Amino acid sequence: MARRKSRILAFQALYAWDAGAADTETLLDFSWASDAQLERMGEDGKAFARLIISGTLEHLTEIDEIISRRLVNWEMGRLNKVDLAILRMSVYSLMFQKDIHPSIVIDEAVDISREYGADDAYRFINGVLGAIAPDLKKEA
Repeated sequence: MARRKSRILAFQALYAWDAGAADTETLLDFSWASDAQLERMGEDGKAFARLIISGTLEHLTEIDEIISRRLVNWEMGRLNKVDLAILRMSVYSLMFQKDIHPSIVIDEAVDISREYGADDAYRFINGVLGAIAPDLKKEA
């Protein structure tokens, strides 16, 4: 559950970044998050969230290319910002956090999408990540 909270914090930060609400430094210092949210996470949780945020932004072009290749009859610019933030952080995890099994990454993304996304967004997230994960495994 601790990593779930970190992923939610990372998702919120990536959403804010995409919406232009905060720069990278502000995102990584979590000054925008509530004190209660940060207290529940602890230092390890904040470090895990920072890793996801900074890693996703560092590899954003590559991540977006991977997502774009899996969008059938859809364009990146049409994606809901919530869905895009969830997809981006999840693709980062699939690419670079090899110690986390792909099914865990996908399950967490689906759960976050159920909580924060539109009604059926979790199906879209599951489908896109389910198509991406095997390709990334082959590249590893």
